[in-house]
Amino acid sequence: MNRMRMFTSSLLIAVLAVPASAQAPAPNAPPKQAPPAAGPARAFTVPAAKTFKLANGLSVTFVPWGDVPKVRYELVIRAGNVFEKADEIWLADVVGQLVAEGTTTRNATALAGAAAAMGGTYNVAVGPDDTEIVGEALSESATEMAALVAELAQSPALPEAELARVKADLSRNLAISRQQPQQLAQERFRTLLYGDHPYGRILPKDGAVEAYTLAQVRAFHAAHYGPTRAALYVSGRFDAAAVEAAVRKAFGDWKGGGAAVAPKAAAKGDRTIDVLDRPGAVQSTILMGLPVVPPSHPDYVPLLVTHTLLGGYFGSRITANIREQKGYTYSPNAQLSTRRGDAYWVEQADVTTAVTAASLKEIFYEIDKLQAEPPSEQELAGVRNYIAGTFVLQNSSRAGLLGQLQFLEAQGLPESYLKEFVAKVQAVTPAQVSEMAKKHLRDEDMAIVIVGDKKLVDEQLAPGKK
Repeated sequence: MNRMRMFTSSLLIAVLAVPASAQAPAPNAPPKQAPPAAGPARAFTVPAAKTFKLANGLSVTFVPWGDVPKVRYELVIRAGNVFEKADEIWLADVVGQLVAEGTTTRNATALAGAAAAMGGTYNVAVGPDDTEIVGEALSESATEMAALVAELAQSPALPEAELARVKADLSRNLAISRQQPQQLAQERFRTLLYGDHPYGRILPKDGAVEAYTLAQVRAFHAAHYGPTRAALYVSGRFDAAAVEAAVRKAFGDWKGGGAAVAPKAAAKGDRTIDVLDRPGAVQSTILMGLPVVPPSHPDYVPLLVTHTLLGGYFGSRITANIREQKGYTYSPNAQLSTRRGDAYWVEQADVTTAVTAASLKEIFYEIDKLQAEPPSEQELAGVRNYIAGTFVLQNSSRAGLLGQLQFLEAQGLPESYLKEFVAKVQAVTPAQVSEMAKKHLRDEDMAIVIVGDKKLVDEQLAPGKK
C-alpha cells in the first residue's frame, strides 16, 4: 500500500477515535472573524489596440495581451445565416463545414497537421450574423498561422467528395433537434418574434439540407466571403511588425464578396400563448419573452442589471422561486440575447407538466413584483458586483477580449463602452431596476411558447383555472 495512503488512513482513524468533547473548540477560543468586506469593483482597462485597413478593404486589429506565448486569429466574415434565403436554411453551415475540409493545396488532414505543428488548432464556426475562421498557435508560429487562416478564407477546395458527408451530418443533427423540446420551443419563439426574417428561421424543413448542391455552396461562398465584409482580429503575444507583414502578404490579394446587406429585423412583441403538443410528456418546456432595446440604447446596461437580478444568474429571483422554493424545475435561466442591432429577453424553464401554469404564474409574479417594488440596495449590490466581476473575467483571455471587440463592432459601439461598463453597472439604482422592468419587460407583450402534453397544459390554462 502506498505509504501516504497508509498515513492518511491512520490519521483518519485517530481523528474518529477522539471523543467528540475533545474535538470541540476550547470554551475560551476567540470568536470566528468575519471575512473582510469586498472592495470596490475595478474598471476594465482595454489593452492598447492597433487597427489598420488593407487596400482591399480588410479591417485588421492587433491587441497584444497576456503572458502566455500564444496568438489567436479570428477572421469574422459577414456570411452567417442571416444571408440565407427562405429556402436556404443552414446553407451557410454547409459552406462553413466545407471550408474547414481543406483548400486547393491542402486537405483537412494536412491543415490539421500544420496547425498542430504550430502548437495550435483551427476551426470554422457559423452564427446568425457571421462566420468565423479561428486559428491559434504558439507565438513563434504566429506568421505561419496568419497564412493558414488566409488560405482557408481565400482558397477553400469546397470538395464535392465531402459534400454528401457534411449534408448527412447536418441532417442527423436536424433529426435530433426535431426531437428536443428546447429546440422546438426556440424555433417557434423566434418565429413569433421575427416572422419570416432569417432570425426567425431556425431549423430547415426535412430533406432541405440533402437537396443543396455544390453550385449553391460555391455561389454562397462567392457572394459572401470577401475582404470588404470581413475583419481580422489578432490577440496574444506576438511580434507586431512581423505579424503585420505576414497579414499583408497573406490577405493582400484577397478579392470577392459583395456588400454585406442583410434584411433588417423588425421583431414584434405580442401577447401569444402557443402550445406545441408532445403527448405523454412528463415535462413542459416554457419559453417566454419579448423584443427589447439593443446594446446601443442608453437603457441597455440598466436593463442588463434588471435581467440578471430577475433571472440571469443562479441567485436570481425567478430561479429562487421556481427552483429553490417551489421545486418546479431544476435549471431555469433567462437570456438577454443579442444580434447585430437587435435583442430580446427570454426566460426558459423545463418544468413538471402538472405545474406548467403554476410556473408561468410565479414567473409573472416575480416580474410584476419587480415592476411594483424596487429591490433593496443590498440585493442589487450583489448583482452589480456579480456582473462587474464576470465582465472582467470574461475579458481575461484572448478569446474573451476579441469577443468584446467584435461585440463593439457588431453593435456600433465606441471603445469607451468597455472602459465605462463597470462604472455604468455600479451606477444602476434600485429605482432604475424597477423602471426598466416596467418599461421593457411588459407582461402584455410577452410571447409564450410551451412544448408539452397539450391536453394537460390546456386544462391548466383554461379560463377560470387558478
